[in-house]
Amino acid sequence: MNVLQVIPQLETGGAERTTIEVAEALVRDGHTALVASEGGAMVRELEAVGGEPVLLPLATKNPLTAWSNSDALKRLVRARKIDLIHARSRAPAWSALHAARASGIPFVTTYHGTYNAKTPLKRFYNSVMACGDRVIANSGFIRDHIVAEHGLAAEAITVIPRGVDVDRFAMSGDVRARGAVLAAAWGIPEDRFVAVLPARLTRWKGQLVAVDALGQLQREGGEIPFLVMVGGDQGRSGYREEIEARIRHYGLERHVMLAGHCTDMPAAFSVADIALNPSIEPEAFGRTAAEASAAGLPVIVADHGGAREVVVHGETGWRTLPSDAGALAKTLQTAHRLDTATRSAMGAAGQARIMARFTVAALQESTLRVYRELLE
Repeated sequence: MNVLQVIPQLETGGAERTTIEVAEALVRDGHTALVASEGGAMVRELEAVGGEPVLLPLATKNPLTAWSNSDALKRLVRARKIDLIHARSRAPAWSALHAARASGIPFVTTYHGTYNAKTPLKRFYNSVMACGDRVIANSGFIRDHIVAEHGLAAEAITVIPRGVDVDRFAMSGDVRARGAVLAAAWGIPEDRFVAVLPARLTRWKGQLVAVDALGQLQREGGEIPFLVMVGGDQGRSGYREEIEARIRHYGLERHVMLAGHCTDMPAAFSVADIALNPSIEPEAFGRTAAEASAAGLPVIVADHGGAREVVVHGETGWRTLPSDAGALAKTLQTAHRLDTATRSAMGAAGQARIMARFTVAALQESTLRVYRELLE
């Protein structure tokens, strides 16, 4: 197979990571994997797995450029004898749709997010992601969203969850040694119950809900975990300052650490007793919850979106009411009061669930099966 994936950029993110994982599987099985994008830091990773980058201005929403991109993709299809185009974002999907139809080859889409539509025009713009000869959703939540938004039958949508590299998150001695270095650098006190919240600093990820939960525990005289927020502000300095002000408001300076961006998440998870995913808007999948589970941590997630498919309440972690700091505080207290053996058993159950349902290998195999079925 000669497969072309299209995506705006290869900078960072879940869709970008999945693009590279599928390219890796294609090359490993003897196929050709091209990826058209505007480039970015992850191009090197694509090349490392044998994928071929193609640079086009695919992040633009300018209709004239989109039409030009369509012509460029048609030429690429002819020159490289492309068998199938897989679109992973709306702007390049419109160009790819026209190129695929003009070239008479299959068109696949993966619906990576909710793409909220507040106007009919926006809903039409989003609808291209439901126009594939095969439409892939990255969770059951997204499948149901596509059905509600675009009227597709549920059976017409293939659910392929995001994958976790379970080997990377295995808690080896080396990972724990790197974690000890991180713990020292972050100033994590010894013998503290540690919660890690892995997410970039943006409001919908729920960092303020977590701080409010700790503030409530402090007011009530409850046991307060040491909370490490792992994630950069990506230029959102105003939101970071708001978090810091909320920490000072509750007097939690000794209990909360803003660690910034971390490239070694396995090590970050190794220093924690529990992970949090308190997003105030539904996650399409819940990657960080899945990664924390793969690392053997119980996880507390907001009870909506794709994250609720990752965590089994009371078995691999807990699900709490979204945006409810009081509910999160009670759940943190419950987790804190469990003995270490019980928490470890919950983490092991979560790890087993990830290995059974949410691996990179499963994502790769399922995606290539979609390609083969279309081409056969």
